[in-house]
Amino acid sequence: MQDVNITIIDREGVEHKVLAPTDMNMNLMEVCKSYDLPVQAVCGGMAMCATCQCYVISDHDLGERNDDEQAMLWEAENVKENSRLGCQVPITEALDGLVVELAPEAD
Repeated sequence: MQDVNITIIDREGVEHKVLAPTDMNMNLMEVCKSYDLPVQAVCGGMAMCATCQCYVISDHDLGERNDDEQAMLWEAENVKENSRLGCQVPITEALDGLVVELAPEAD
């Protein structure tokens, strides 16, 4: 499989069904940026800003948060139990059907 289907719900509640390539070493934040979804990605994907925070709605197992992601989410706003940083979610075939919602922007 080359592409996976992902549904991204933006901050207005609009669903965007996108195709994400599994063969380009992309992450979820980069997929959002490539579809012009409102993800700032201020740190460029280094798990240092939380502007790509999203909530995992589907039952996909994304594995444990790494130490950098956990530390950033500890400091971020609007964090929920299902929060992840999009920059720390690599696009793999296992993500086919993933549904995420973009977290509100920090105040």
